[in-house]
Amino acid sequence: MNNLENKELVVNQSENQFELPLDNGTALIEYILEGDKINLIHTEVPKEASGKGVAGVLVKKVLEHAKTKGYTVIPSCSYVAKYIDNHQEYRSLLSKGYQM
Repeated sequence: MNNLENKELVVNQSENQFELPLDNGTALIEYILEGDKINLIHTEVPKEASGKGVAGVLVKKVLEHAKTKGYTVIPSCSYVAKYIDNHQEYRSLLSKGYQM
């Protein structure tokens, strides 16, 4: 897990996704950016990395990025919504109308 925390989040604007390079592939979150709102629509982790905490680290990095950029978050991805529900410190990032 600590090794994951040290990995750099890649913002791939041409593919509209955040990427976390791994030894065995790339974990990603697809997004749609509309003004200052970022809609996080899909989280994907390589099968080999499943169950190792990769998705949680990726979501945390993406939410920290959103906070830094001043984005409000639309959690269309169920994993992202669940993560925010379990980590109250990120609820302030939610776009108006989204309650957890």
